[in-house]
Amino acid sequence: MLLTAEIGITSCLAMIIGVIFKPWLKFGKIKVESYWFFPLLGGIVLIIAGKCDIKRLASALAAENAVNPIKILVLFISMTFLSIYLDETGFFSYLAEKTLRLAKTSQVKIFVFLYLTVSFLTVFTSNDIIILTFTPFICYFSKNAKINPLPYLVAEFVAANTWSMALIIGNPTNIYLASFSGIGFFEYVKVMFLPTVFAASVSLLMLLLIFKKSLSQSIKPVYKDVSIKDKTLLVNGLVHLGVCTILLAVSSYTGWEMWLISLVSALSLALSTSVISAVRKTNRTIVSESLKRSPWQLVPFVLSMFIIVQSLDQSGITKLVGESLGSTQPVLKFGISSFLASNAINNIPMSVLFCSFLETFPQTALPATYATIIGSNIGAFLTPIGALAGIMWSNILKKQEVKFSFASFVKYGALISLPALFAALAGLWLTLAF
Repeated sequence: MLLTAEIGITSCLAMIIGVIFKPWLKFGKIKVESYWFFPLLGGIVLIIAGKCDIKRLASALAAENAVNPIKILVLFISMTFLSIYLDETGFFSYLAEKTLRLAKTSQVKIFVFLYLTVSFLTVFTSNDIIILTFTPFICYFSKNAKINPLPYLVAEFVAANTWSMALIIGNPTNIYLASFSGIGFFEYVKVMFLPTVFAASVSLLMLLLIFKKSLSQSIKPVYKDVSIKDKTLLVNGLVHLGVCTILLAVSSYTGWEMWLISLVSALSLALSTSVISAVRKTNRTIVSESLKRSPWQLVPFVLSMFIIVQSLDQSGITKLVGESLGSTQPVLKFGISSFLASNAINNIPMSVLFCSFLETFPQTALPATYATIIGSNIGAFLTPIGALAGIMWSNILKKQEVKFSFASFVKYGALISLPALFAALAGLWLTLAF
């Protein structure tokens, strides 16, 4: 038990240190991201040391249930592919430019319009893709308009990681936790609507208070001409995303598995695009570019963390920790603990770990699951470690030469995430109580 705990803790600590000080590792000509390398190494060590039963692990990976990590990875990567495809058509950049033009010279209008645009798009697509798309655009716009980019960058990041709670497809942690507890699409929306609105309202208010002085100055923006690269492909992408979302919404009634719906949608989009290109006799690379940008690094990361959690579970450690949380006040306990744990080990492995805790108290599993979902989303904007989006976002800012230190992230994160967390938990308590 002790050795398993030591390997697990060491892997997570190495991951955190790597994210802060050494995001990339070089092995000759090979370059890998440290956040998934160290957990993978830890998982391999646990298997070699005999602390993870291979038969039980294989059984879990081949399980015919919704929390099979392979199915969840297929679901998330397929949905992300649909979002990246739209980004490749220029859709998100086009919307961002139109939003900025509507606001004209008012920084407050730009700020609010940007927040609302990011929020709306995040609900139906992927928070990671929205962040990756809008961040360079905000940096470019701010540089040309000679304004401070931080209010807009922080607002974008907070909006994306708050409204990702709204639908089950908004975040891989939502998918994993909801699948574990057997929560359907509409059941999820019914419960998570109020917590999301509460958290979003509080976070927007805090953002406006924090950046009030900076936003009071008028500007002379320099606009960039952005157009849709291919309207036919855009319509194709929007139709596939729309149909996929509808099918996911009714999946609990049809009995179709969500991972299969998303996979078929992604394959259909890729195939239909290839047919369009063949008819036109063009050699567009939108499918290959979308595949290249898909988050394949999640595969070794999620699977290695699954191995570590399986080892902890097999040794009895997760049961001990789960029992220490207790079955009383699950909303508060699981909400706060998942929020903090996300920033200790990242929200994806936290979700895998907390599923083991939830098994300890089946009678309070549902409220605890929803509270954990809240913690996993809002925990993403306390520190960069909280979510993969934070790691990617910080890397983009470095490339764009925007100074935003780890300490600055925590300062703004604490001011916004703590009130948002308790607002969301209050909304959850009200929803479940009435």
